Amino acid sequence: MERDRLQERRFELKFLISEAKAAAIRAFARCRMRPDVYSSEQEGNSYPVSSLYLDSRDLRTYWDTVNGIRNRFKLRVRHYCERAPERVFFEVKRRSGDIIIKQRCGVDPGALRDLLRGRPPVDEALASPTPDQKHALRKFSQAVLRLRARPQTLVSYRREAWVSDEDTTLRITFDRNIRSFANPAGRLHGHLDRSVRPFSPFVVLEVKFTGRCPHWLRDMIQRFELVRTSAAKYVEGVAALSPELLRSAACSPLGGGGSLARPTAAAAAREPGS
Repeated sequence: MERDRLQERRFELKFLISEAKAAAIRAFARCRMRPDVYSSEQEGNSYPVSSLYLDSRDLRTYWDTVNGIRNRFKLRVRHYCERAPERVFFEVKRRSGDIIIKQRCGVDPGALRDLLRGRPPVDEALASPTPDQKHALRKFSQAVLRLRARPQTLVSYRREAWVSDEDTTLRITFDRNIRSFANPAGRLHGHLDRSVRPFSPFVVLEVKFTGRCPHWLRDMIQRFELVRTSAAKYVEGVAALSPELLRSAACSPLGGGGSLARPTAAAAAREPGS
């Protein structure tokens, strides 16, 4: 499954909701939105997403998020297949205040191991070696080397995505059955019996837009009493997997404890109605 959004600059709002509320929001939004092309092609109007997250030995990007560092980033390798993918996407997802900036490039899966080991990127690794793609791959490789990043977790889920009839940069997504696996080997698929479900029983609703949030979308947020939360899939997965991941992490970069014992987003959620 191809994705051509190679670089995005946008706002993201995240909410934890029940299945009943997800159905009500879908009914409210469908008069202004339609399933995106990838959802409409799939059974159940949803498609698989798997993200291999990279981090330093001491989980630097995890701690940056937990401690609310304003300018931070994550490194991940994403694909959209339930079997061996024909293409994977290397992504650097940066947050600068409230703005999300994402750079990504399509890569041949056969080049994955060498690139994750820090070997210099080559044009042959890219599915389409355009200047933008080459730049995105260099940025990813530089970040891996600078952080001494290595595979940490695999996060997989099903995504139902809707896009605005008037503005294709406006999207809402419902992410379900989110599972996290400890994954130091860097596999692109995980074992269900070894996973945790940090958001169960909730659905993660994401609202994504550039520019101003439309009035009708603000009305939707108010009507359904949506409460914004971070709902960071990598971070919540690490928190749920903390005993296993802490054994491989040297320490918190902040020192003095470094315990990952913290409530997950699902455990902390207090939804006003369903």
